Amino acid sequence: MSTEPSHGSPPAAYQATAGGALDLDRELYGKLAEHTGSRTLVDDFVIPIRSGRAWEIPAGHLCRIGTVDGPQVGDLNVWHRHNPRERLWASRTRQLHGAHVSTFDRLWSNLPYLRPLVTITNDTLADYGVDEEGGRVHDLLGTRCDPYVNRLLTGEDFDFHCHSNLVRAVLPFGLTEFDVHDVLNVFQCTGLNDQDRYFMKASPAQPGDFFEFFAETDLLCALSTCPAGDLSIPLWGPDARDPLEVCRPLGVQVYRPDPAVLEGWRPPQPAAYLGNHGLAAPQWTDGSPP
Repeated sequence: MSTEPSHGSPPAAYQATAGGALDLDRELYGKLAEHTGSRTLVDDFVIPIRSGRAWEIPAGHLCRIGTVDGPQVGDLNVWHRHNPRERLWASRTRQLHGAHVSTFDRLWSNLPYLRPLVTITNDTLADYGVDEEGGRVHDLLGTRCDPYVNRLLTGEDFDFHCHSNLVRAVLPFGLTEFDVHDVLNVFQCTGLNDQDRYFMKASPAQPGDFFEFFAETDLLCALSTCPAGDLSIPLWGPDARDPLEVCRPLGVQVYRPDPAVLEGWRPPQPAAYLGNHGLAAPQWTDGSPP
């Protein structure tokens, strides 16, 4: 083993071959972002502070999540509309793309499906990069705040954490707390500190910023407007106080693009792996159990 100091960062562990699953058609997704004039608005609503809402997005449609009155973090869950067992797999998405995602990254589903549910087409914070404290936006490092950890850290109950907001949001669609999963924290600025511990800081989003994605399959999405608002006020610790003053709504629009822009696009199929994990059926020889 070399004792010489290393220079630069080691390569990413998960790399695809050229033309593989991680090489998407940037021309197609670029057109989806650019051709806004030929879109048709099919859904438009605002999610109030400290609440959640679930909605459907048909395959081949675009969804835009935007700030309304100023910076606000939103916790996003994504399921296949007709099979909620297929849902966003945050940890694998981190490995395939990054702990923070932006334009041309995808949100992948869990096993045994492993296909892109979402492709990010536009992001007004795409140029934020890495700030002086190591913060980046649109976070997959952490997960939703929840009343269980709040009770653990404070000894108090609070029913409007993102987990609870998402639970209430999906009930009309027949889902429960067990279906709520690790999130994409839209507009959230996070990183790891010198002790390799997770930190959150004030969101850099401004009024009019948006995060837009393309539905690769029929989707059910749910979004919570985080009760910590823009995260400029700590939720826990010695400086914690109620951050109600920095809580703001988020807007959601769903668009149907011009069919001509989608020429050549096909919904992705589930993972092509057809094996049985090395398991074999019992071999019957003389008619008796093996």
